Amino acid sequence: MFCEDCFFAFFIFSFLEVFLIGTTKELSINEEIRAAEIRVIDADGSQIGIMKTQEARKLAFEKGLDLVEIAPGAEPPVCRIMDFGKYCFENEKKKKEAKKKQQKIDVKEIQLSYRIDTHDFETKVNHARRFLSGGNKVKVAVRFKGREMSHTAIGLEVINRLGEACKDISVIEKAAALDGRQMIMFLAPKAAQTAKPKKQKAAAKEAESEE
Repeated sequence: MFCEDCFFAFFIFSFLEVFLIGTTKELSINEEIRAAEIRVIDADGSQIGIMKTQEARKLAFEKGLDLVEIAPGAEPPVCRIMDFGKYCFENEKKKKEAKKKQQKIDVKEIQLSYRIDTHDFETKVNHARRFLSGGNKVKVAVRFKGREMSHTAIGLEVINRLGEACKDISVIEKAAALDGRQMIMFLAPKAAQTAKPKKQKAAAKEAESEE
């Protein structure tokens, strides 16, 4: 026979994190809970059942824990017994760790000419390599003006040469293709390049300023 209480307990337990993560400041705890009667979930996730809020609060205190209202809109409201301070601390710690792991990847642009000379080409290659070593993506563009559109094949050769010069530290994210009056290729750093020292990122910024 269908057990409504069992289903409700399973539902609340499954989506507990959705109610809690990022909303700890909005949750009512202990004496802040205004409902006279609540549905209580124990610290281990098991359902205790419906009881008077005062009794539930007393039960939580006896365990040295808090009574936290996790679903105020339910009828009756749903509360869980937990160490709220510990939860907030661990949740904040997880957020900080996740933020540290996130790496902001910028897209730097390198502009080439189909008539670029050897010295300038080598300079552009060095800039691209610095950007890639700093964990950034690189957009390589060759612009064509007026009758220069008849030399797109030469432009393709130039852009591919730069890609070849950086192949040891990058992968071609998007192959060279003509887009209006410019040819564009995107390079992305290889996985091993995404965790470089700060001094290499500083070098990438220096290269950008020289552009």
